[in-house]
Amino acid sequence: MADGVTPLPPGSTIGILGGGQLGRMLSIEAARLGLRTHVFEPGAEPPAGDVAHTVTTAGYDDLEALAAFADSVDVITYEFENVPADALDLLGARRPIRPGRRPLAISQDRLDEKAFIAGLGIPVAPHARVDTADDLAAALAELGEGILKTRRLGYDGKGQVRLRPGDDPVAAIDAIAAAPAVFEALVPFEREISVIVARSLSGQVVCFDPGENLHRDGILHTTTVPAEIDEATVAAAVDIAGRIVDAFDYVGVMGVELFALTDGSLVVNEVAPRVHNSGHWTIEACAVDQFQQHVRAVAGWPLGDGRRHDDAVMTNLIGDDVEAWTELATRPGVGIHLYGKGEARPGRKMGHVTRLV
Repeated sequence: MADGVTPLPPGSTIGILGGGQLGRMLSIEAARLGLRTHVFEPGAEPPAGDVAHTVTTAGYDDLEALAAFADSVDVITYEFENVPADALDLLGARRPIRPGRRPLAISQDRLDEKAFIAGLGIPVAPHARVDTADDLAAALAELGEGILKTRRLGYDGKGQVRLRPGDDPVAAIDAIAAAPAVFEALVPFEREISVIVARSLSGQVVCFDPGENLHRDGILHTTTVPAEIDEATVAAAVDIAGRIVDAFDYVGVMGVELFALTDGSLVVNEVAPRVHNSGHWTIEACAVDQFQQHVRAVAGWPLGDGRRHDDAVMTNLIGDDVEAWTELATRPGVGIHLYGKGEARPGRKMGHVTRLV
């Protein structure tokens, strides 16, 4: 290729750390391009195992299994952030990891992530480091109402406590098992939006249209595209996403969540160095979806056209919502995606549907 990047040819194998629904959808899109996937997953019978070419079931502390996995693939990517550093050290010595170690390490810690983004001159919510109940009391006094979040491992509303001035900081610290945390002030936002951005090995950047997100109980419920924002806000959101992936020298797809404030400005909430739930609508509404875009990037291929050909509403199927699959199958213009998970527990993402509008 003219840019000096040699793409992996069809028949090559992409290693995926994690076997959940994101690994499942990555494997499906890899197969469309003639590429194979090898999933490494500690849990038995993962959703991605139904569609991946090969699955290794082993823990991230199994050095022999990790080495054999790395030697069997051409490049390694991941579908979730919390891969132990020691495992990445071993894997990275054998095969390229895309996205690289730096965005993963920074995004694993909410405080480090905010410092990195703020260091680019991009606004983040006012926040404070919290290690003790006294730290939290001081943060409440300074910042007012907000959310206490564990610095690591929290997702889908887990590891979070909403607090108002006067609430008991000791009880809040106990609720997160005294884990290192960050307290974030609530910001006056009109809506939450997200940008799914991709960056290639050669530095090409492609963004999908911003989606507007609604949450229930801390879990994403719907993403609607287009978001109800003006063209200037769209341009600003896309610019922020591009600046972040360029600063990371990123390769792959990233989800960038932002708050659109009442004064028209944007604040970054968080980033996810992987394909993202709020980008699932791209499967039905774009010729090249976020999963194929990620596969293209990590395999060294040129990125695809991210333009939207239809408006869309993506709805997550949480817990028992999945039991409505027969009724959902009768709806016109609706794409159904079930993740092959055995037990529909409360708060568990069992699938999603996308309706073209």
